[in-house]
Amino acid sequence: MEQQDRALAAYVDSVRDDPGVLAVIVVGSVAQGRERADSDVDVYLIVEEERFAAETAAGRFAWIERYGLDYPGSYIDIKLASPSYLTAAAEGADDPTRASFLGARIAWRSGRAAPDLAEVIQRITRLPDDVWDERVRSYLSQARLYGGYFLRQALERGDEFLRRHAALHLALAAARAALAAAHVMLPGPKYISKLVTTVPTPDGFVGTWERVVSDPDLDSANELLGILFDWLGGDLDQDETLSIFIRDNELAWLRGTVPAEYW
Repeated sequence: MEQQDRALAAYVDSVRDDPGVLAVIVVGSVAQGRERADSDVDVYLIVEEERFAAETAAGRFAWIERYGLDYPGSYIDIKLASPSYLTAAAEGADDPTRASFLGARIAWRSGRAAPDLAEVIQRITRLPDDVWDERVRSYLSQARLYGGYFLRQALERGDEFLRRHAALHLALAAARAALAAAHVMLPGPKYISKLVTTVPTPDGFVGTWERVVSDPDLDSANELLGILFDWLGGDLDQDETLSIFIRDNELAWLRGTVPAEYW
């Protein structure tokens, strides 16, 4: 919309003469053409490595500028990045970071910005097919342990916290398996209830998934697991499931990664 374009242009004008700034990358709803009249403008401010090191050492990773200056409720939501940050993101970022670059476009770049800037940004939003396939196996393993073991323990013990914890983790794993099968990234938890209804799933999956979220019990959990494994489970047996779960949760620290739910 015109008001967001004006706000973005004004922000670019405010940073283009800064010698430490290399580029402004517009992301989010404005970049993707789905902004509302009151939407803010999300950008990545790409700065030189020395500037990035100094800013982040001081705890400055993100901030807001131009609040209310360009239209009612307007502001520029800024995240700091550098060329090495972008390269690292292309190689190993989590889904929220990768998804934040979907539809990204270069609003402005200095003559000192790397010529392959657009290509690096594109690589952030792509994962190879084999990575997606392994994600499916990982999320199936998460679902089986949370739904088939932890939820049952919770109900046997009358442990309400564990019941809700296990059920939500079952629902998260099942949804992420469905998203991974469709090669769809998860920007964050607030998007999952909508996304799970937009990707291809078998009959009954979404309704059962919603039951697990709203009022989990063994019947709904077993039904969801049955649908999920009939659809995507292949030959993933119990022993392999347990090993994958341990690898991706309890041994994430050893592998230099984070637990699978945070990918």
